Amino acid sequence: MSQYESSVKCIPFPQERVYSKIQDLKNLEALKDKLPADKVKEFSCSSDDVTVNVPPLGNVTIRVVEREAPKCVKFEAVGSPFPTNMWIQVIPDGEEASKLRVVVKTEVNFMFRAMVEKPLKDGIEKIAEVLSMIQY
Repeated sequence: MSQYESSVKCIPFPQERVYSKIQDLKNLEALKDKLPADKVKEFSCSSDDVTVNVPPLGNVTIRVVEREAPKCVKFEAVGSPFPTNMWIQVIPDGEEASKLRVVVKTEVNFMFRAMVEKPLKDGIEKIAEVLSMIQY
């Protein structure tokens, strides 16, 4: 398995507020308009999963598999061509701020690794960036 991490993002909101928002995926509905229309064709979510249609992959569902309040939410990809897990870590940075990082582990075979590595790293960084801009 290969592991990829976003840079650490500083968020001007307390850890508990950030965790409360990210642990319920229904809250991501507000981000729908920020997604690039040329990269994401469909988007739907519930409290425990998000489904996106990303050409050429098709429908991919990200499902919550574990919640560790108030510090981490763990996910798995369903319908992905490669086994993939992701987690969002939130740690306190004083009383009124926190830091966030997105980590992805995936099992991409050697032939495809060079092709997907850069888009995957860019995507993880974009997810962290969008999460850092939410008004928690």
